Amino acid sequence: MSPRPQPGREFVLTLSCPDRAGLVHAVSGFLVRHSGNILESQQFDDRLQDRFFMRVHFEVSDANTALEELRGGFGPVAEAYRISWQLQDASTPTRTLIMVSKFAHCLNDLLFRRSTGALHIDIPAIVSNHRDVEPLAQTYGIPFHHIPVTPQTKAEAESRLLRLVDELDVGLVVLARYMQVLSDDLCKQLDGRAINIHHSFLPSFKGARPYVQAHRRGVKLVGATAHYVTSDLDEGPIIEQDVVRVDHSRNPDELVTVGRDVEAQVLARAVEWHSENRVMVNGHRTVVFR
Repeated sequence: MSPRPQPGREFVLTLSCPDRAGLVHAVSGFLVRHSGNILESQQFDDRLQDRFFMRVHFEVSDANTALEELRGGFGPVAEAYRISWQLQDASTPTRTLIMVSKFAHCLNDLLFRRSTGALHIDIPAIVSNHRDVEPLAQTYGIPFHHIPVTPQTKAEAESRLLRLVDELDVGLVVLARYMQVLSDDLCKQLDGRAINIHHSFLPSFKGARPYVQAHRRGVKLVGATAHYVTSDLDEGPIIEQDVVRVDHSRNPDELVTVGRDVEAQVLARAVEWHSENRVMVNGHRTVVFR
């Protein structure tokens, strides 16, 4: 595992803009003016959309260089090149609220990875419409919020969720097998900062017991997809996908086990990359600087 970034010394700049000559030179010039040393740099030129994407992880030699000073210094560069950008202290963990219903495999995996330092996130709250995972939350010492959802209480439940997001200064919401459809309004308010996980049988096997349906059809691949949440159900920009090959010898319960493993791994990678500012939305797609 790589050492964690030094507070106040390491930063991550991400940007996208219309492609034009001089962009890399402009970014490099900004870094030179602020005694920045590049630790990692990745870029992508989407020639179909004529758009440029870049992620730079850099350190500064002066420990007194403040984040706001760097942001102020990059402002004129961004204005000159019509750049959409973010500049973050690389040492600051992403405050992540996790939502779950009854299936705890993804939640358990995220909590374990966070406890070992494999994920650079803070988890100030776990939210569920059931109480099944409350003991797991208590084991890790994380506040648990039971917010039941019915057709009659859905609006109030989502309002309570948004209050939590604001009060806890949450930067990322993870739907770790949260089996409720979010309203269009909530999707818009969480745009670009909510990640969902689902099995990749969708849309072939919708509804209840998808793995039983898949077994009946003799599937040969079990997979999962992590994507940003949008008002188009399960059609948001994809961050990560993976599959595992299976054969005729697998029964439905074994397919469920395989599916849970791949769901947990795919979601963990998506959360990791988002928390490290490696994912940038490009229309209906994403650019992922792995």
